[in-house]
Amino acid sequence: MRQDQQGLTAAEVAHRIELGQTNDVPAKAGRSTWEIVRSNVFTRINAVFAVLAAIVFSTGHLLDGLFAGLIVANSVVGIVQELRAKRTLDRLAIVGQVKPRVRRDGVTVELAPHEVVLDDVIEMGPGDQVVVDGVVVAETSLEVDESLLTGESDPVVKKTGDPVLSGSFVASGSGAYRATKVGREAYAAELAEQAGKFTLVDSELRNGIDKILKFITYLLIPAGALSIYNQISGAQPLPDALRGMVAALVPMVPEGLILMTSIAFAVGVVRLGKRQCLVNELPAIEGLARVDVVCADKTGTLTENAMRVGELRVVDGDEETAVRALAALAAADPRPNASLQAVAEAYPHAPQWRVEGVVPFSSARKWSGAEFGADGNWVLGAPDVLLDATPVRAEAERLGAQGLRVLLLGRTDHPLRQLERPQALKPVALIVLEQRVRPDAGDTLAYFAEQGVAVKVISGDNAVSVGAVASTLGLPDGDRPVDARTFAGDPAALAGAVERGTVFGRVTPAQKREMVGALQSSGHTVAMTGDGVNDVLALKDADIGVAMGAGSPATRSVAQIVLLDNRFATLPHVVAEGRRVIGNIERVANLFLTKTVYSVLLALLVGVPGLIGLEALPYPFLPRHVTIVGWFTIGLPAFALSLAPNLERARSGFVGRVMRTAVPAGVVIAAASFTCYALTYRGAASTAAEKLQASTAALITLIAIALWVLGIVARPYQWWKIALIGLMVTLSSLMFLLPITRSLFLLDLGDGATIAVAIACATAGIALLEAGWWVDGRLRDKNRPA
Repeated sequence: MRQDQQGLTAAEVAHRIELGQTNDVPAKAGRSTWEIVRSNVFTRINAVFAVLAAIVFSTGHLLDGLFAGLIVANSVVGIVQELRAKRTLDRLAIVGQVKPRVRRDGVTVELAPHEVVLDDVIEMGPGDQVVVDGVVVAETSLEVDESLLTGESDPVVKKTGDPVLSGSFVASGSGAYRATKVGREAYAAELAEQAGKFTLVDSELRNGIDKILKFITYLLIPAGALSIYNQISGAQPLPDALRGMVAALVPMVPEGLILMTSIAFAVGVVRLGKRQCLVNELPAIEGLARVDVVCADKTGTLTENAMRVGELRVVDGDEETAVRALAALAAADPRPNASLQAVAEAYPHAPQWRVEGVVPFSSARKWSGAEFGADGNWVLGAPDVLLDATPVRAEAERLGAQGLRVLLLGRTDHPLRQLERPQALKPVALIVLEQRVRPDAGDTLAYFAEQGVAVKVISGDNAVSVGAVASTLGLPDGDRPVDARTFAGDPAALAGAVERGTVFGRVTPAQKREMVGALQSSGHTVAMTGDGVNDVLALKDADIGVAMGAGSPATRSVAQIVLLDNRFATLPHVVAEGRRVIGNIERVANLFLTKTVYSVLLALLVGVPGLIGLEALPYPFLPRHVTIVGWFTIGLPAFALSLAPNLERARSGFVGRVMRTAVPAGVVIAAASFTCYALTYRGAASTAAEKLQASTAALITLIAIALWVLGIVARPYQWWKIALIGLMVTLSSLMFLLPITRSLFLLDLGDGATIAVAIACATAGIALLEAGWWVDGRLRDKNRPA
C-alpha cells in the first residue's frame, strides 16, 4: 500500500529499465529516415528508368539518357519534402504529446509515455487516457469508458483491484493504477502502432490513383511489347532501334504522379505545422477538403475555455453558507472541471468539512456533489436537469438566454448516488459563469458559410444558452435551439432533427456520436471539433476528428488533427490546405495521364503497320525529345500547379473526372501527331535529314497541343498561371529556334511544307480539344444540382 502511495524509487525504476520492462511502443509519428530514403530511391519506376537508361547509354548516345536525371530528381525532391514533413510532425508530436502523471519517490511527475515502467503508479482523472494495462489501486467514484476497445457505450465503474486496459479513458472520477503490462504486451499497443502510422492507406485519392495506375499497367503491357517488337524487328540499325524503343516506353510511365502526390501532402503537413496544427493521420488533409458539415462544441470552440464566476444569486438561506458549500465542493474534487475550477478561484477558502463521499461530474449526469456528514450533502449542476418546473429553474433559463452558463447549488438530506438524480433537492443558490466568445469565431463561421460548409453546434450545455451564443455570432437558426433530451430513445427523430437544425443543447456523449452517424448516413462528410471527454466518441466516429491542444488527453489521442494553438480560427486554414492538395493533385493527374494515353496510343499506331505486314515505321521521337516534352508540358508546370492555392471543395468521382479529361486529350494528341508524322515521313528510303524533318514536324504538333492541354488544365487563369504557360511556350519555342538547341536535340525544321503540315495538324487538334471542353462544360452545367 505504501508503495502505491509513494510510487517506485529511482533505484527501482533503473532496475526495470535494465530489465527492459519499459513502455517501448514505437512513436506514432511515422517512418524513419532510412525508410523515407528507401521508399523514394528503390521504386519500380526508378528501376524501369534505370534499365532503360542503361540500354540508351550502351548505344553511346548519352544525351538520350537525359530522362535518367528523373531518377535523381524524383528521389531527391521526394526525400527532402518527406524529411521536412517528418521533422515538422516529430516536433509537433512532442509539443502535443499526452503525458501521464506518474508517482515517483512520493512525488507526482509528468512523463512521456515511453518513460513509464512496469509497476509504476499512474494517476488518472477525467479525460485522461489509460496508457498501459494496470490494476486500480485507488479510486474516487471512478468510471472508465472502454468503448474505443469494446464498443460498449456505457462507462464502467472501477473499484480498487479492478483491471484497466490501455486505450480506455476516464469518463468521470479519479484514481490511480499500477502498471501490470507495458510496451507491446499492453492490450492496445499493437492496435495503436498500426492505427497511428503516417499513411495514405484509407485515402480516397490514393485509391483512385491506384486504380488509374492499374488501368495504365494493362495498357503498358501490350503497347510496350508491340514497341519492342516493332523497333527491334525493323530494318533500322540496332542503336537506332534501341533508342526508338526507349523513346516509346519512357513517356508511358507516369513517373511524376506519385511523386507530386507525396510532395503535395508533405508540403501540406509543413504548412499546417507552421500554424501549430498537428496531423496525426495524413488522409485527414484530404478528408477536410471534402467536409461539408462541421460539428462544433460550444465551450472551447466558439467560446474560450476559461470561465469566471460573474454572480452568486442566493435563493434560500444566507450567502455565507452558500459560499462555504461552493468552496468545499471545489476542494473535494481532486480533478475539477472548468466550471468547478472557476468556483475554486472565486471561493478559495474551503471550510474544514469532512468529506464522506464524492460524486464527480459526468457529462451524462450534468451534476457533481459531495457528502459532508453533519454539514450536509451538496450538489452543483445544471438547473434544468436537477429541478422540475420551478421559479428558480425559470430564472436560470432567463439568465441562460443571455448566453451565460448557470449552475444550481442545492442541498439534500438523501444520500448521493452516481446513477440517480438527487432526491428532494432544495435550491440554495444560482451561480452565473461568464464565458468570453472567441473574437475570431464569427469570422470563422462566416468563412464556412461562404464555402458552403454547414456548421452545427452540438453542446452539452443548456440549449437556450447555446442558442444565445450562436445567435450573437450570426449562425443561421441560432435563435431556434433544440434540446436533445426531447429525442431520448428515438434515433430516427434525432437523425431528422440534426439534418434540419443548427444548434443543439443538452446533448449527451452518446447522442453526439449518433448525430455524427446520422449526418454520415445522409451522405455528408463530417468533421467534429471538441476538447472534452464528452467529445471522444463523436471525434472517433467522425470522418475527421479535430481536437484542441489544451483538450483532454483522450480527445487528442483519437483525433486525426490537433490544433495546438487551441484556435477554432485555424480550421479554415486546414480546410483550405486540404482543398489545395486535392484540387491540385487532380490537375497534375490530368497532365501525367494525358501523356501516358498519347504515348501508349502513339506506340500502337506506329507498331500496328509492321504487325500486319506493312512497312514498319520507326518511332518518330528520340528519348531526348520525349524528355524535353515532359519537362516543358508536364514536369515543371505540374510542380508549380501542385503547390498553388485552390479553394474549390473536393468532390467524389476523382477517377472519372481525370479519365474524362486525360483520355480524350491523349487520343487527340496521339492522332494529330501520328497524322503529321504519316504525312511527312517518306518511307524507309528517306534520307537522315528527311527523317529528322518528319520527326521534328510531329514533335511540333505534339508540343503545341500538349501546351494547350496545360492551358485547359490551368483554368481559370490568374496572372501567375498565364506567366507559367507563357514561360513554357517560350522555352519550347527556343528549343526549335536556337541553333545550339536544334543541334543538341537533333531537330530539323526543313522547308515550309513540313512546318505547315505540323501547324495544320496542331490547329485541328486544338480545335477538337476546345470543342470537347465546351461540350463537357455544358454537360457538367446541365447535371449540376440547382
